[in-house]
Amino acid sequence: MNHPRPTVGILVGGGPAPGINSVISAVTIRCILGGSDVLGIIDGFKWLMEGGIGQARPLSIEEVSRIHFRGGSYLGTSRANPTKKAEHLDTVLSALARLGVTRLVTIGGDDTAFSALKLEERAAGRLQVVHVPKTIDNDLDLPYGIPTFGFQTARHVGVEIVKNLMVDAHTTSRWYLAVTMGRKAGHLALGIGKAVGATLTVIPEEFPARPVKLRRLVDVLLGTVIKRLNAGRADGVIVLAEGLIEILDPHDLGGLEHVERDEHGHLRLAEVDVGDVLRRELTKQLKAWGLPTTIMAKNVGYELRCADPIPYDIEYTRDLGYCAAQLVLDGGTAAMVSIQNGRFTPIPFSRMVDPATGRAKVRMVDTKSESYRIARQYMIRLSSEDLSNPVELGRCAALVGLSPEQFRDRFAGTAD
Repeated sequence: MNHPRPTVGILVGGGPAPGINSVISAVTIRCILGGSDVLGIIDGFKWLMEGGIGQARPLSIEEVSRIHFRGGSYLGTSRANPTKKAEHLDTVLSALARLGVTRLVTIGGDDTAFSALKLEERAAGRLQVVHVPKTIDNDLDLPYGIPTFGFQTARHVGVEIVKNLMVDAHTTSRWYLAVTMGRKAGHLALGIGKAVGATLTVIPEEFPARPVKLRRLVDVLLGTVIKRLNAGRADGVIVLAEGLIEILDPHDLGGLEHVERDEHGHLRLAEVDVGDVLRRELTKQLKAWGLPTTIMAKNVGYELRCADPIPYDIEYTRDLGYCAAQLVLDGGTAAMVSIQNGRFTPIPFSRMVDPATGRAKVRMVDTKSESYRIARQYMIRLSSEDLSNPVELGRCAALVGLSPEQFRDRFAGTAD
């Protein structure tokens, strides 16, 4: 008697990241060779939440065998969030059942991971769910030193862009504020800034007390511009994590109530241009001090998400996809895939949740790590040593027309 082959579904949620297609390819090939059919579900949870089953298609080895070289997502993606209502989860489960899917591999960041967790809970044994962690933000709760896939490619492409901005800045004697993606954590900004040797990199993690006054952040940047001028340079590139906008005091920004939020309740950061906010404040203050300076804000984000993956991410994601497929073939469920010390190590969904928030844990930059301390040493920042050195203090103060005492009072709270 012939038994029907089990069906594995694959879907992608959240923003794009280099390597998605490599995961799709690896999962498909391993599952088919392991005796399962594979169904690619289009646009994440979007159509499933509406009960739609027409936006899914069978995948074959021949079809996916070479997509791993390409950026983007072969199955599309969306930020549709089924966790807002239990009915949405039930509709998704019903749609998957009608498609014959009994095993599901989700590919995404912390929001998709949380959706996968809640879906598996709601299924109560009817559906195996395995998650593959993806985000260029590198902020999923993996062990220290293990990147999320797509991060290395995004950093690689970002470094090339910022490197060109550095040459342009030096050639034209101007400043660039390069804003990178990173909603909560500053991994991508720091990774790009450190690798390229940017003049300064600023990330949310260096401000533990929240909210942060806009004036304080502006003064950090002003201190760098002044110290650079004192050294005879009228140019530079500052890398900023976009998540800085979320820690600033909204009263300093005229409130953020008007800004639209996505399906997971996050501010649509593209609608609040932190680079332009800071550019205007810097320009205004430098002009008031008699130091007119050309400052340009440049968002470095969407250029990175769909880049073709570098070999690191191709190999990494093929491994992750294979391990995810093997886990579901072996009957595993409720786990996120990781490779630690060269070995496949599933992380149970139960360990992904932050008890304080009830959401998936977010990995922040460890500002006490040696890696971060080294990054700070290579930045041009006003330091306490500068403010206590009478010669340096006097020169910097003279540049902006302040007395040494006035200058020290202004920047004492931002100096390292």
